[in-house]
Amino acid sequence: MKDNQQLTDTLLMIRPVKFGYNVETAINNHYQRELGDVLPEEIQHRALAEFNQFVDVLRQQGVNVITVDDTAEKETPDSIFPNNWISFHQDGTVVTYPMWAPNRRKERRDDILSTLIKEHRYAIRRKIDYSYFEAEEKFLEGTGSMVLDRQNRIAYACVSPRTHLHLLSEFCQEFGYRPIVFIASQMINEGFAEIYHTNVMMSIGEDFAIFCADALKNTWEQKDIVKIIRDTGKEVIFISEEQCNHFAGNMLQVKNQQNEQLLVMSSQAYRSLTKNQLNQLEQYTDIVHSPLSTIEACGGGSARCMMAEIFLPKN
Repeated sequence: MKDNQQLTDTLLMIRPVKFGYNVETAINNHYQRELGDVLPEEIQHRALAEFNQFVDVLRQQGVNVITVDDTAEKETPDSIFPNNWISFHQDGTVVTYPMWAPNRRKERRDDILSTLIKEHRYAIRRKIDYSYFEAEEKFLEGTGSMVLDRQNRIAYACVSPRTHLHLLSEFCQEFGYRPIVFIASQMINEGFAEIYHTNVMMSIGEDFAIFCADALKNTWEQKDIVKIIRDTGKEVIFISEEQCNHFAGNMLQVKNQQNEQLLVMSSQAYRSLTKNQLNQLEQYTDIVHSPLSTIEACGGGSARCMMAEIFLPKN
């Protein structure tokens, strides 16, 4: 069975133990900011409070959230973002991915798979591990690098040091996806830099897509991507580059255990949306948001990055 279900009602989230500013990832994640006047212990304290509140909000909405604590032994300041190193698929496949920053490679943990099997009765039928590509300096950071339209078998990806086209092609061949590749950039210090992850400027829901077309400087490429999305029957809801800077692209649509659809985002992202955009979205889905300001500032990622979708079958 191939992926065809766009939304899950179950998420894996990693509770931070030593969250903080990651100097390794900051080289090409231009959304990160150092909080120089805040002690590391206070940053962890704030991030943990934001994480716990976010989990509570999701559970109150009827979403099944499986939380696993990070380990204190390793220096893993970005462990709160598991969607980059692992993905779970409907046919029982688990994929682990090669990570650009060396300290993020320490986040991969087989004990999490044991927990899913033993405590939550999930069936893991095979594991595909692409991490050996790190030795070749080839990277593909999961559903950060790829935004998946599971219904229509399309993997959208913007070119970056963290998204190698050979690996993207390998994933797409394995899972029967069509790769759609484009160049997206953001203004940094009066120049342009590649956007490090596709999921900060694009999100695919069941009936809509959130897309920052302005990040594509080639207007023909913009039109091509918009046409591809519309040809799948989804409405395109456009966001601006400024809204991307407030993490309005870093959203994930899920469903709850009553099969109600929910679009999950941070409170900063929610506040950045216009009334018209909210009206467009609310035609299709309820909206859920929670404050994540410390995690967003230090980590350069937001709500979507914190949620690894579980599509695995049950035993």
